Amino acid sequence: MRRMISFLAGALCGVLVGGVTGLLLAPYAGSELRKNLQSRVDSLVVKGQQAAALKRAELEAQFEAFKQGQPVVLEEPPEPSAG
Repeated sequence: MRRMISFLAGALCGVLVGGVTGLLLAPYAGSELRKNLQSRVDSLVVKGQQAAALKRAELEAQFEAFKQGQPVVLEEPPEPSAG
């Protein structure tokens, strides 16, 4: 039981120190930081939707080809790029 209390106390201290450090070292004011983060999230959502639509169209074309008896060629996914 004592180990659990020590762990929880350490975790709470870590959260407090991390939060204060994050607030003190944030590169922008709160409202500006939220705006920047929101624009990045919106951009990622749009990119994800575009990628999903592209993959859906590709899969639908492969499915139609399969229904017509044409051979379906599966491609290896590209290696993720670093960066």
